[in-house]
Amino acid sequence: MEMGSHTRLSGGFGSSYLAGLRVANRDDPVHAIGVPTGGRMLKRPLMIGVVGGSGSGKTTVARTIYEFLGVDAAFIDQDAYYADLGHLSLDERRRVNFDHPDAFDTELLVRHLEELARGEIVQKPTYDYPAHTRAEATVEVEPREVIIVDGILLFADPRIRALLDIKIFVDVAEDVRFIRRLQRDVAHRGRTMDDVIRQYLSTVRPMHLEFIEPSKRYADIILPEGGHNRIGIEMILARVELELNRRRDGSPTS
Repeated sequence: MEMGSHTRLSGGFGSSYLAGLRVANRDDPVHAIGVPTGGRMLKRPLMIGVVGGSGSGKTTVARTIYEFLGVDAAFIDQDAYYADLGHLSLDERRRVNFDHPDAFDTELLVRHLEELARGEIVQKPTYDYPAHTRAEATVEVEPREVIIVDGILLFADPRIRALLDIKIFVDVAEDVRFIRRLQRDVAHRGRTMDDVIRQYLSTVRPMHLEFIEPSKRYADIILPEGGHNRIGIEMILARVELELNRRRDGSPTS
C-alpha cells in the first residue's frame, strides 16, 4: 500500500515493492565525496536513518540491519548526543524534558555525520543514564560503506534529513511502546516504576505526538511492528544491497 511519498512494509507484501522504494538523489555536491572501502571508492557512505517512538524497537531494527548487511557499517545512536548537563544538579537534570529536540546536541550530531560523509573519523560521545548527563568516555567511529543512525527525533531536523539516503520509521502501537520502555528503564537505566510513568505522561507521550509522530511523513519506508516484521526487514536489506551495488557499479540511483 502506497502512502504518499513513502512505502509501508507489512508482513504480507511481496518483493515487487522493492523497486518502488525511494532513495535520495546524489547529484548534489554533498554526495560527491570519496570514501575508501576495500580498494574501491564510493561517492559517499550510504546513510540510513531509523526513527520510531521510545520503545518502538528502532534500535533493534537498526542493529539487525547493521548485523545482517554483510558489509562494513558504522552505527551512530542519537541517544549518545544528549546535551551535556554537567553544569546542573542531579535534581535539575531529572526535571529536563529529554524527549524534546532541545535535549540533544544536534549541532554535534550533524557535524559528526558530515565528517563521516567526508571520510573522517569522529569521537562519538557516550551518555550516563543514571546521572542524566554526558559521560567522559568517547567512542571512535570510523567512516564505513554504510552509516546507520537511529534516534527518536532524527527526522524532526531538516539538516539530518538532508544527510540521510534512506529514512525508515518503525511504527508500533503506543501500549506496546510504553510497556517496553517501562521494562527497559527499570531494568537497565536505574529508574523506578513511578519515575517511568511520571515521565511518560508528562513528556514522553506529549513529545511523541508533537514531534515524532508528525515526522513520520518524511520517511521513505514505514515498518510496522519493528524487528518482529521479518519480511519487512528482509525487504529493507535487499533494497540497501541493491543501492550499494548500483553505487559500486556507477549506475544511476532511483
